[in-house]
Amino acid sequence: MPASEPAAPRVPAAGHHRDVNGGWLRPAVFGAMDGLVSNFALMTGVVGGAAANSTVILTGLAGLAAGACSMAAGEYTSVASQRELVQAEIAAERIELSRNPQGELAELAELYVARGVEPELAAEVARQLTRDPDQALEVHVREELGVDPNDLPSPLVAAVSSFVCFASGALLPLLPYLLGATSLLPALVLAVLGLFLCGAVVARVTARSWWYSGLRQLLLGAGAAGVTYLLGWLIGGHVG
Repeated sequence: MPASEPAAPRVPAAGHHRDVNGGWLRPAVFGAMDGLVSNFALMTGVVGGAAANSTVILTGLAGLAAGACSMAAGEYTSVASQRELVQAEIAAERIELSRNPQGELAELAELYVARGVEPELAAEVARQLTRDPDQALEVHVREELGVDPNDLPSPLVAAVSSFVCFASGALLPLLPYLLGATSLLPALVLAVLGLFLCGAVVARVTARSWWYSGLRQLLLGAGAAGVTYLLGWLIGGHVG
């Protein structure tokens, strides 16, 4: 290429874009982060109330079990309800396609026209895409509902994932006590490392730097633990 000729601009490949939805990473990390923050704060509050180590361990185990089960139940109900709603809408769309195919064809063509396609071309594209009944249903569901009828979320997978991720995060500050620790310091060190690591990993699906995300999550988790420790210290003296 001659030196005077400008280089052609480099067009990034589609695979070079960020995962703007976060995929599996975001819910997994946030589930673990939720378990870590909530259980560490719970245990810190009990320690602030001058509870015995056995009470701290029992509180941590109860917080892990209750939180993980609650997260799993909530995720299962939420995803199942969403899936049932989408399936009901798909069934309604299937009925409309059988009762009024021409009207649905015109509706699909209008969607493409609204996106800038010429009316004649939009009508032809809509006609070709809806020649097969199954494909017609899939196209209408994708365009009108914005979902893939062949890739609906699984309530069971969501529940199990939430349970495992929350329990993993909640176990981290509890682990030193289970291994014989007699003070909050080892749990504090693990919680600090876990909070910073979770925040840094979240940076993979954001535009922030890893140290900013890690430090932000560390400060938020430390704030939650500090508040519960103070409450435990204030209330524990009166209750004791």
